[in-house]
Amino acid sequence: MNKPYLHTILSPELLNIYDINDSIVVIIDVFRATSTIATALYNGAEKIIPVDSVEKCIAIGNATPNSITAGERDGKVIEGLQYGNSPAEYPRKFIEGKTLVLTTTNGTKLLHMALNKGASEIITGSFPNLNAVCNFLRTQKKNIFLGCSAWKNRFNLEDTLFAGAVIEKVKSSFHIHCDSSLMAEQMYLHHKHDMFAFARLTTHWHRLSKFGLDKDLEYCVTNNVADVLPIYKNGSLIALT
Repeated sequence: MNKPYLHTILSPELLNIYDINDSIVVIIDVFRATSTIATALYNGAEKIIPVDSVEKCIAIGNATPNSITAGERDGKVIEGLQYGNSPAEYPRKFIEGKTLVLTTTNGTKLLHMALNKGASEIITGSFPNLNAVCNFLRTQKKNIFLGCSAWKNRFNLEDTLFAGAVIEKVKSSFHIHCDSSLMAEQMYLHHKHDMFAFARLTTHWHRLSKFGLDKDLEYCVTNNVADVLPIYKNGSLIALT
């Protein structure tokens, strides 16, 4: 039986060179969008509406009952929105039953790019929901693209590290002839036992730690603490049940 292919896209800037039509795309934005998405849904959010502009975020929030607007640019809460992009902001007692309208610097942008390029299914992944992502991918019979959100189109380590973690767990189910995937897996295998130490070397960690977000960042590289699968349906990310 022919296996589907798996590729790793290291930056949104590289998306156009891949044919993702009728494929599954995993949006990866470890610090912090996809970690926050998993956490909010795990803690009972009804749905998350990812948008690619502040204006849309405010407009949709105003039109959606029982919703909150949230987003950041360059690690800071955007003026005009209510909350930020920290997983710690969305405990169950706050987010349960609510709709989160979210815009971020990198992750929500890549999600909409993938939609426009013809992806048949979009899920989001980060270390807090690693197992849920891998369990889902193993059951699929379509080509998979692990889409790293990067940082303003520049390669980053943490998203690639998560791609490597996924590859290690699912590679027996896919054909993988992709140098970026090979690099991602080897990087993960080399650092899987000292994730915090390695993550602290990243430029994104240094950038965000200036805002006192070290606890956030440690959470974002902790496996399976929000093990739910966010899947994009009818304009929203919902928890796959």
